[in-house]
Amino acid sequence: MDSNSPEIETDSLQAVKSLRSKFEKLALAQPNSNSLPLPTPQRAELLTVTAPSSPRPRANSNAALDAPFTDGVHLRSSSSSSDLRVPARRAPPPPPPRVSKLLSPSPTPSPAPSPLLRPVPIPQGSIFAALQSPKVEIQELNLPPTVSSLRSKFVTLTPPASPIRTQSQSSRQSISAIFTDPRPAIPPRPASVLGMPHNTITTNDITLTTPTKSPSPLSTDDDGNALASSSKYPPPPVPVRRQNGNGHGGQTPGAISIRSLGVHLDDPTLVTLESDSSPTPASRSSRSATVPPPRPPRRGQGSSISPGKADSTRMTSSVPEPKSFMSPPPTRPPLPVRRGALQAQEEPLPSTPPPLPSRSQFMTPSNGEARDPAAASERKPLGASKLPPPPTRTIALGDKLPPPRRPPTPSSSEDSGDEDEPRAQHAIDLMPDSSSSSRRAPTLTFREGHHPEPRVHVHPHSCVALAGSWVVVGHGHHVKIYDLKVGEGPVHSLDTKEMGAKDFKVTCMEFRPTVSLPDRGFLLWIGTREGHIFEMDIRTGTVRGIKHAAHLHPITHIFRHARSMVTLDDSGKTLLFSPDSAEDISLLLTTPRVIRTTEKQDFVKLLDGKLWTAARAEHQHHGATPGRVPVVRVYDIFNPASTGRSLLPSEHVGPVTSATILPSQPSTVYVGHEGGYVSLWALDTPDGYPRCDEVLKVSTSDVLSLEGVNERLWAGSRNGMISAYDVGVRPWVVTNCWGAHGGLPVVRLVVNCWAIGGMGRLCVGSVGRDEVLRLWDGLLGWDWVDKELVKLETSFSTFRDLSLLVISWNCDSARPDALTSSPQNTTFLHSALHAVPAPPSIIIFGFQEVIDLESRKMVAKNVLLGGKKKPDDGLSEKVTGAYKRWYDCLVGAVRAAWPGEGYGVVCTESLVGLFTCVFVKSAERGAFGDVAITTIKRGMGGRYGNKGGIVGRFVIGDSSICFINCHLAAGQGAVRRRNADVAGMLEEKAVFAPTEHPNAYVGGGDGTMVLDHEFVILNGDMNYRIDHRRDAILTAIKSGDLTSLLPHDQLLREIKHNRACRLRNFSEGPLTFAPTYKYDPRSPAYDTSEKRRSPAWCDRILWRARVPGRVRQMHYGRYEADVSDHRPISAGFEVTVKSFDYGERERAAGVVRARWVGEEERLLLKMTQFYVGQALI
Repeated sequence: MDSNSPEIETDSLQAVKSLRSKFEKLALAQPNSNSLPLPTPQRAELLTVTAPSSPRPRANSNAALDAPFTDGVHLRSSSSSSDLRVPARRAPPPPPPRVSKLLSPSPTPSPAPSPLLRPVPIPQGSIFAALQSPKVEIQELNLPPTVSSLRSKFVTLTPPASPIRTQSQSSRQSISAIFTDPRPAIPPRPASVLGMPHNTITTNDITLTTPTKSPSPLSTDDDGNALASSSKYPPPPVPVRRQNGNGHGGQTPGAISIRSLGVHLDDPTLVTLESDSSPTPASRSSRSATVPPPRPPRRGQGSSISPGKADSTRMTSSVPEPKSFMSPPPTRPPLPVRRGALQAQEEPLPSTPPPLPSRSQFMTPSNGEARDPAAASERKPLGASKLPPPPTRTIALGDKLPPPRRPPTPSSSEDSGDEDEPRAQHAIDLMPDSSSSSRRAPTLTFREGHHPEPRVHVHPHSCVALAGSWVVVGHGHHVKIYDLKVGEGPVHSLDTKEMGAKDFKVTCMEFRPTVSLPDRGFLLWIGTREGHIFEMDIRTGTVRGIKHAAHLHPITHIFRHARSMVTLDDSGKTLLFSPDSAEDISLLLTTPRVIRTTEKQDFVKLLDGKLWTAARAEHQHHGATPGRVPVVRVYDIFNPASTGRSLLPSEHVGPVTSATILPSQPSTVYVGHEGGYVSLWALDTPDGYPRCDEVLKVSTSDVLSLEGVNERLWAGSRNGMISAYDVGVRPWVVTNCWGAHGGLPVVRLVVNCWAIGGMGRLCVGSVGRDEVLRLWDGLLGWDWVDKELVKLETSFSTFRDLSLLVISWNCDSARPDALTSSPQNTTFLHSALHAVPAPPSIIIFGFQEVIDLESRKMVAKNVLLGGKKKPDDGLSEKVTGAYKRWYDCLVGAVRAAWPGEGYGVVCTESLVGLFTCVFVKSAERGAFGDVAITTIKRGMGGRYGNKGGIVGRFVIGDSSICFINCHLAAGQGAVRRRNADVAGMLEEKAVFAPTEHPNAYVGGGDGTMVLDHEFVILNGDMNYRIDHRRDAILTAIKSGDLTSLLPHDQLLREIKHNRACRLRNFSEGPLTFAPTYKYDPRSPAYDTSEKRRSPAWCDRILWRARVPGRVRQMHYGRYEADVSDHRPISAGFEVTVKSFDYGERERAAGVVRARWVGEEERLLLKMTQFYVGQALI
């Protein structure tokens, strides 16, 4: 290769010559006392260089090896810190160092060591074995074959000190090793890195520097004989850095770099070779010889090596510079040790001196947690876990296992109750109360007379615009215009070709504001995928103007605000069309103002004059909030001097789907998120930008759409339900909830505010995945009329009373024949049936744990095997006879208690220990209708029936009664799980089939849900406990002071203080009897086992009525049957049922509807003022 080769950069070589000339003058003027004699004039003449001109391009790593010999020695400098080639995740190199004070001033900073250098270890054996590396042939280097002969070829030379990068200004620099070979010379290793004085041995073309205090395989005695590799003071093991996966090697203290040799040496205590360690070094370019700062060790990986062990893989180590040039190794600060991603073989090192300390105590993992130095000293195998093993727990004989490790058995044994409640159940427990919500769909029609509600077909990806009775649907190349006062068919069906634009696809639309009253709600702007904007008059279906290429990207949104229009495309470009005078804006003449926002936004809406945007893929970590939160960007587009601002919710929520402002809360923005969350953002802030104040869980399904309508927040969910929330109370209350789109997602809600003035109605449209647009009454007029009719029921109804007896008992798998051992047992059923003075019209038995829930065999037979109803007695064909035995016992007991009344069984049901049997007087049997009974499973997330309930119902006249026999979650601390079980049963969808008696149900329901019924009676083992000391409870029971225990009862406390408890609307009689749980079987003593559970009122009977005065409790008490750990209870009620006079009812309804007209006008005026304030109309 000649001197003109492109791999030889002459400009940089001239700069190196100039530097070496200055080094020579410095060495002659201030010779170092520790240095050896200066070189000969012939050798010093080689140091003459010229001033640098400019940085040269980087050369390949093999350029120095292949270049021919020239007359001078050339040093290559690193032009910038970017010359350093490091692995992808290594820390940046240190800042450029200052020139040492010992050096003469120079106008140009000295360069860093050549980037062609890279150290590698030297083997402990002979150097000639390493020189057999295929990288360089020995014949090319002309090296002697023996160590003794090699010494005669070297001369002692100490060149002047050169300024290089160091970590301290006051430290001295090491002596450079200069080649007489005309190829580029090798810069020295700094003394601070070498760590000790060195001797320099020079032969023809090579200069080697070795430690003076550590004899090596290359050192010789005075006679020229080679010394043995062992010595009295062998070198200490050097902390090293393992080789990274990219193949880069490292540096070793106490050695120099010989880049041009290309020799692979293995002894880390002697000489290092600066070369690429990759399999193909000739094709790679070295960035710099400067060692970058170490990165912290990865979590779970060792950061130091064991004494006496060294890694055979080439490693690097960042060594701080000692304060003194002659400072011994023990005074050096601790060295960082890094474990690479690859495992390497280990070779034994001398074990005499102790290992250098690790610097792991100065490092912190990426998560900011401090590392334990002791833990870092242990070597871990590859693939070791990043986290420590879980803590062990010693369990004594007879102790209960921890709840998470318990096998999934259907056991009913009491849990400890100390485990944490699941977060999901806690969120469900705090969701809005829907127990009093109306399920009637508020349908709306614009046609006079009795016409079905309109249903407009809408493609899932189409855009919709509503104004009065007009509906415009655009999809693809088609635009359809409907007038729902006329019918459900389209008035105009247009194609983009007819609009004067071929192959244009509609993407969005919005009505333009006008000064002219006749044109309001009829001039429509249409955006296309090609970036064009059309203005159409929907009355005639004609295009009034086209603005071609208004955007270069697809237009995604068009908004109306006051007299302005806003268009937004996919790239984030926003055009603001605002009028310059009192005239309307013109699509062709008005010059829009351009505003830049972020691109590819999934959610965009104009609220309170600001543009809210959010992207599904853009999330950030927010402080201590677990998980990631979506980024919400708000732009004040009507203020030219304002810029956008990025905001974050206060808690972890899903992606943003929708947002709205509620008319009753105009200073708050409600933002809907996936996961069923709604975040509340305050608008009245000092800086004028919103602030997230609160995040609420409102649904178990994703909130896909939100709209503020009247005084309610409407939310469309993924499950096809639309819910209306009253946000004025805490927790929120669901006032209305109905199925809108057949279980398919509600993707959009839109308020038709133009219908207020044009049609005198507040219309809300919803679009679902069922491809149907449906219209709803935003004022919920039907609910207002129903509530007023309830107040007038006495004027068109007749009433009569029914007596009802409920008997509940957790029999703990006791058989009926066990009730014979004592008078309390033999007289139990007879006493319970005579708890009311007269034969009751309805008798309901609700038993729990009829079978042994501890027996897996019994439970499996009960769950897996079963059949159809028997025609004779209505019992299920279960393989176990426990239910049959109790059924026969109850039938005999009722007949014996009231022999002349003629009771009959109307329905029975069982569920893994639960058993319900309902008796009705024969005289009342003909008045019963819609009799049904079913089960709801709550165990194991609704998949198992060890916990749950049996739900039955019947209709008497125009009243409906529902009864539930339940067994809730056990455990002293499982209050939230019990609340969740109750909420799940009360809010279960489609428990029963639809009914043919709509007037018998309340809240617009059709009888498919529990809360659709006028009366609901709940009994069973609810497992609510008393949060008090056991000895205090026993003392209060013995003294008869039961009143002192009531404030500690979990159920009473939940009803009183937990506003989200679903039993707040239920009532219970006074607890005048002692707690019914937990007794020793066959004993009057409370639990005396080693668990010593506290007594509690676990067995309860509650009721709920739409009109509270129509249910009166006649009796509530307990019995002393002692075959179980529970005592049985019973409650007697007097229920008032009704029958309508439908003629009178219709006349009363007419009066109420007339009053609604005046109330509707008042609400519409209020809504008009709100939408004018929001600049929507």
